[in-house]
Amino acid sequence: MKLTPELSIIITSYRQPEILKLAIESIKSNIGEISYEILSVDGGTQEKTTDLMREEFPEVRFFPHVENVGLEPLINKGLKEARGEFLLVMNADIIFKDDSFRSMLDYLKLHPDVGLLGPKLINFDGTFQQSCFRFYTPWTILYRRTFLGKFSFAKKHLAKFEMKSQLKKEKPIEVDWLMGSILMTSRKVVQKVGFMNLGGFMYMEDVDWCWSMWKNGYKVIYYPFAKVYHYHGKQSGNKGFLGVTSSLLFNRYTRHHTVSAFKFFKKHWREKNPRESFYQNKN
Repeated sequence: MKLTPELSIIITSYRQPEILKLAIESIKSNIGEISYEILSVDGGTQEKTTDLMREEFPEVRFFPHVENVGLEPLINKGLKEARGEFLLVMNADIIFKDDSFRSMLDYLKLHPDVGLLGPKLINFDGTFQQSCFRFYTPWTILYRRTFLGKFSFAKKHLAKFEMKSQLKKEKPIEVDWLMGSILMTSRKVVQKVGFMNLGGFMYMEDVDWCWSMWKNGYKVIYYPFAKVYHYHGKQSGNKGFLGVTSSLLFNRYTRHHTVSAFKFFKKHWREKNPRESFYQNKN
């Protein structure tokens, strides 16, 4: 392995040693001839995770955290410690297939104006998983979290949010933001744009980072020619007729999502959509 690897792979996890093991094995089986390093950044670290990394993956750079510090600090720790020219940030519940690594790397190298690249996500039953969107508005949150989402006007809004018409063709497309389960970027881009800095515990840090990419003159691209499997549990879903009200009371993931959404809107409420501004500034 080269001292300066071509690719740094940053895996974030929280008390998932069995899943983390599968992710690392998947990387090693599919990385091909790319020079790489793996960084495992773990929150709420347990002894069995420490034992796993020491005994089975001593070559992996392991960064344990005793406390559950949240997702953003884990990602930023990995970005700070990474040594590669290109950087892949991923959750531990990603399983690779075929030549996804090389395909994504080649695309980034050919398109230096791309700040973030995300592959097509597939459920383990082979079905498509939504991973690219337009930027949130307060209405988006309301329609997704309450019974209002059942009305036709809300369904129209949410279809636009989910970019359903654009996804009908299998080709790379520009998107407002990508789900942060797996994102590829470069050291050069991160040096200009900076680390994630929403300041939430979890959720919306990917939306905010994509906002920063567009704001700093970089595109965000959904790249369906690379495909990975992703286990995606909807931990912050609606509960009952009241939707957001009951979820806020009983679902801590919904509370985290709502707090992070508030931080996002507070941070950007005076700003125009940076993707729209990106092209206005080009004219």
